[in-house]
This record gives sequence, C-alpha cells and structure tokens, in this order.
Amino acid sequence: MTRIVALGAGRMGRGIGHVFAYAGYRVDILDFKARADEEGAKLRAAVTDEIGANLALLRDLGVLDEGQRRTVLGRIRVFPVQEAPAVLRAADVVFEGVTETLEAKRDAFARLCAHLRPEAIVASTTSSMLADALAGLVTRPERFLNAHFLNPAYLIPLVEVSPAKATAERTFAAVKALLESAGKVVVRCAPSPGFIVPRLQAAAMNEAARLVEEGVATPADIDRAVRAGFGPRYTAMGMCEFIDYGGLDILYYASRSMARALDAPRYEPPAIVERLMREGKHGAREGEGLADWRGRDMAAYQRELIGRFVALFAHLKLLPPPGAADRLGAQHPKEGKNP
Repeated sequence: MTRIVALGAGRMGRGIGHVFAYAGYRVDILDFKARADEEGAKLRAAVTDEIGANLALLRDLGVLDEGQRRTVLGRIRVFPVQEAPAVLRAADVVFEGVTETLEAKRDAFARLCAHLRPEAIVASTTSSMLADALAGLVTRPERFLNAHFLNPAYLIPLVEVSPAKATAERTFAAVKALLESAGKVVVRCAPSPGFIVPRLQAAAMNEAARLVEEGVATPADIDRAVRAGFGPRYTAMGMCEFIDYGGLDILYYASRSMARALDAPRYEPPAIVERLMREGKHGAREGEGLADWRGRDMAAYQRELIGRFVALFAHLKLLPPPGAADRLGAQHPKEGKNP
C-alpha cells in the first residue's frame, strides 16, 4: 500500500488527508512547524476534529454510514514536526501544502528532502507558484511536480497536475494513477500562472463584479443567471467543446462586437481564433476547430449532448414538465383567437 504524507496541517493538508483516507489509504498528516507542546496538541486535535466533522456531514447527507466514518478517520494519523524523520523515511508520495511563500517552500523542501528516500515522489499543492520555479528546490527534481487541488479538496473531483520540465514521465503517470485511484479527475497543464480553472474563474469573477459595478444586474440576478445558465452549460459541455459546437465564427464576431460596444479590448478574440477563422476551421460543422471533430458521428453526439443537459437540469430541478403553466393555473389565449 502506498504510504502518503500530507506535509502541513492546514486546510490543504487536512483536505488531502480526507481524500486519501476516504479512498482506503493510510495517511500521515505532518505538522511541519515547530510549536510548543500544548499548541501542537491543540492543532493536531483540531485537524482530526475538522476531518471528522466533514465526514459527519457526508454521513448526514447519506454518503457513508457512521461505521465507515470511523473507519476513514482511523486511517489518518497526525504527527508533530519532531516525528518528521521517521514519517518521511516511510513515505512513497508527499503532498506539500505549507504556506504560499517562496521562503516557506524553500525551507520545507530542504528539510523534507533530507529525510525522503530517493524514489519518493514530491508533489506541491501550490496554487500560485510554477513547477519549474520549485523543482530546483527538490533533490532529484525528476520526482517533482505540482498537483493543484481545488477547495474543498475532499469534494471537488478535479486536480490540475503540472509537471516541471525536469519531471520524469513516470512521475506524472504514478501521481495520475494515485489520484485516479482516489476518485479524482486529473488534467495535465504546462507550468503557467493560474493553471486552468483559476485562470478561467478569475476572468469570470472579475466580469461578474464589473456587471455589479456598472449596474447591469444585481448580484442576486447575476448568481441566478450563473446557476441556471452559465454553470450548467459548462457542466454539460466543456468550454472548448462549446466554442467548437457553436462555431468559432460566432465567438469571433460576438467578441469583436462586444469589445467595441463596451470599449473593452479584453473581449477581443485571441490570435488562435483569428487564425482558425482564416483557415476556415470554424469548429464541429467543418470538422476542425480548437479540437479535431473529423470522423465524429455528429447525430450520436447531439443525442448524447442533449441527454447530458436533460439529466443535469432534471437533477437541478430546472427541467419543467410538459404543461407546467397549466399546473400553475395560467391563463392561455384560446386557440384560433388573437390574444
């Protein structure tokens, strides 16, 4: 059984401990900061209390029963920094989650690597630093990469895995397999500020704030629009899939129009969209766009797509039944007469 260590007893360390213990692994959460005895004991108790409370919430929601909750919690051990040498020597994979400063990372990796076995994998969970910038802080950088969990880590399936240039392919494959065994959805991305989701959500969140600032809509109506439209659309379809399905030409002309109407260059289409437009690769209907659609059975795809939307909106209780207005006693114009 793979020995997993979550380095750091903060939010991310606790989330990772929950993830892997829930999946059946034994996990050691290592508080990597020197503390007075009483302070350390309180922190370690807080770690297990928080994970236990999150598991209790899942129990109350019917995800697991009380026996399973206790079993999961029993797979987690929390250690003080004094136990680091023994804990780290036994580790196969370490997920680092210390404070998001270069100084803290440099200190943590130096102390960490002093005790790790040469073949042990090191994964940083940083949300703000690039794998290439951190790999040099690790002995044997071929065993290092970034594994960016989204909070709450125990609930959000996605993990963005970003190898450094020095990362061995076997390291990526091993971390991907480990994460998938714990039920995570793994995507690969190059070392780039914001990874994938934070970069997309920063653009969307800033635009939501601008809509409020400009008086376009209230925060409540913006959120209703997201929950009933924007969010489900990109759950049933990926964003690049949506672009290709609708057509890059629609994105191109709509973006240019919005950029001019709002005097906002941020809406101008990127160079890749302009290039694909010139090449006549408008998306699914031409067979090529951001993705390659050639050879795809579009009728089967359309059926599958609508099925995804129906299932999602039914789950969200946003799919109205036939004759919904009749059930509410709505008055309709009589057939054959003008309203």
